[in-house]
Amino acid sequence: MNFRKLLTEDRAVSPVIGVILMVAITVILAAVIGTFVLGLGDQVSESAPQAQFSFDFANGTYGTITHDGGDSIDDSTLSVVVGGATVYSGTGAAGSPGDISASSPDFTAGAGAAADAWGSEVSAGDSIALAPGSDQAGNEVRIVWSSSNSDKTATIGQATWQG
Repeated sequence: MNFRKLLTEDRAVSPVIGVILMVAITVILAAVIGTFVLGLGDQVSESAPQAQFSFDFANGTYGTITHDGGDSIDDSTLSVVVGGATVYSGTGAAGSPGDISASSPDFTAGAGAAADAWGSEVSAGDSIALAPGSDQAGNEVRIVWSSSNSDKTATIGQATWQG
């Protein structure tokens, strides 16, 4: 065996290994760049807030929704739906009664549908009063969160209006 020839060998990694490494690097770079270009990275991290709400219905014509705990939520991303009609859309303005839906005649600003609206950020202890003009007993009441960055929505609280 000729050790001198073995120590002076100057060939590098075989061409097959080099091609495999180049293909692997290209695939990884394409996946990372594709994720950011298509915006998938932003959508993966966005999820609905986790919050607990309690519903108190004095009768069919008065109710209160209270944020009991969990994440604080921007009011402008929340809406209240009663019986399939949106009756409150948050405005994000403290002390504002919010946007009372004109499509629901049972809930009007004059009837005090959202007389005690949430502030700009809804956190534990905050509540909203619903006082429709007619009996809502049996209707489903839902709190719907809508993402400000996409068209994603989620129901984060719901109850049946008790009469």
